Amino acid sequence: MLYKKRLLVLDSNSLIHRAFHALPPLSTKEGKEVGAVYGFLLSFFKAIKDFEPDFLIAAFDFKGPTFRHKEFKKYKAKRPKMPSELSQQFPEIKKILKAFNVLILEKEKFEADDIIGTVARKFSKKQIIPSPETVALSGDLDLLQLVNKETKVCFLRKGVKNTIIYNEEKVKERYQGLLPEQIPEYKGLRGDPSDNIPGVPGIGQKTGTSLILRFKTLENLYREIEKGDSLGIKERIKDILITHKDEALLSRKLATINCSVPIDFSLEECSFGSYNSKNIIEILKELNFLSLVDKIPKT
Repeated sequence: MLYKKRLLVLDSNSLIHRAFHALPPLSTKEGKEVGAVYGFLLSFFKAIKDFEPDFLIAAFDFKGPTFRHKEFKKYKAKRPKMPSELSQQFPEIKKILKAFNVLILEKEKFEADDIIGTVARKFSKKQIIPSPETVALSGDLDLLQLVNKETKVCFLRKGVKNTIIYNEEKVKERYQGLLPEQIPEYKGLRGDPSDNIPGVPGIGQKTGTSLILRFKTLENLYREIEKGDSLGIKERIKDILITHKDEALLSRKLATINCSVPIDFSLEECSFGSYNSKNIIEILKELNFLSLVDKIPKT
């Protein structure tokens, strides 16, 4: 039996934000804010220990508007501006990742989710025998739509180390029977307040879920509505759906991860395990992270 290798992909922005908000403020003797760096490393080291990845990629959001903002100017409009004490920690985290020889991927006009989706689908389509299993580490449930037989999501449900692994069955349990690929269909109706995705006004979780479970896709739903049959849907709901069809289709588009980001890299570039531990120890000492030295994975 061939050994199935594993690719770990970090949803870096999500992990850094989670660390910043989950842990109390932390600074070096010189006063440099490093709490998010510390929390990120706790998640990073635990994931390496748990999954023993053969390949590793760190995906980052690219600063600035995305293609989704072009579609909908109010996308993520309610998100508060990143505090400076958090933004100034990103370069330090990237410095550590580079010391571990981790491939960092980001692309203008795209989000880390899109990078992760592209990475996951890239290697599942390649004729690699056996193709690597992809595990995405994130604090963002948006990635659950990527879950399939070859891709899992390790979700931080509390703090920076308490995780749950989502496979296809776990996703169906969380979304009352919906398949991973139906999550954008559901969000087309329900919306997503965290990203300011509007959805259809008046369609709640229960109604949105039941409609997608029944009709599978928005196209099927609207095709049947336009036939004029009763369908067992309340007239009020049908009127709302017809009136806000454009919003539903736009919301689905905004909620769908783009798995075709134009990035070029090879599986070999993602190989993990070759790094100079002494350099990493020096960085950790500079940050006063002496307690993390023993957690550095052995090469």
